[in-house]
Amino acid sequence: MNQALTTAYLERLGIIGPVPADGATLRELQYRHLLTVPFENLSIHLREEIELVGNELVRKVVERRRGGFCYELNGAFATLLTELGYSVTLLSARVFQEGSLGVPYDHLVLRATAADGSGSWLAEVGFGEAFLQPLRWESRAEQQDPAGVFQLVEAEYGDLDLLQNGVPQYRLDTRPRELAEFEPTCWYHRTSPRSHFTRGPMCTRLTEEGRVTLAGRKLKITEGGAKRETDLPDDSAVLRAYQEHFGIELDQVPVPLRADRPR
Repeated sequence: MNQALTTAYLERLGIIGPVPADGATLRELQYRHLLTVPFENLSIHLREEIELVGNELVRKVVERRRGGFCYELNGAFATLLTELGYSVTLLSARVFQEGSLGVPYDHLVLRATAADGSGSWLAEVGFGEAFLQPLRWESRAEQQDPAGVFQLVEAEYGDLDLLQNGVPQYRLDTRPRELAEFEPTCWYHRTSPRSHFTRGPMCTRLTEEGRVTLAGRKLKITEGGAKRETDLPDDSAVLRAYQEHFGIELDQVPVPLRADRPR
């Protein structure tokens, strides 16, 4: 990343001024990222290629004003954190689904170590409704977060399980990985009929009051614990919703990938 791209990334997050590579800054960066950059799978349903290259992922977030799913969001975030002076390790995780574990490289998450010697954190901007603040990497105690109570607990073979309110979310392999290692599973998630990402277009973002989600033509807004849902009447309304709630300007409505496949 060049300095102009780094500055533009920070400006998109609403951060201007000195950004020391410490724990307080990491907390602000993660929270602002969750508020600003949506978790979305629109590239799949727009038939766009997904290139797992750090600078390309950053340009998607900064120049195209888009988001992505875990490989894209945490890949871009890792590139930013590294540029700011954090030591960042990419980690593979297997997501728990109905009590069983997903495939290796199912999820990409980050270990970020501050430059001032204050420690390491589990950082995450690509897992839907996860922790809003980075979690202390070395701690095995319960950690309070606005999204619940989180805990890293020892698992077999030196892995770590992430618990949210006592429920396992994913299992971390603590060995360092490279972004290219996630390519095969990224391809699986964006092409397989068994992947939940190919079911239909979805875009979601944390808000100060709750969350906003657009799934297909259904707009869901949570504010102060109250939820309301709206079925959008036509393509024009869908495109306006993407722009209004997520800052995403599209020329066409994403068409579910599975609509291409014979039934």
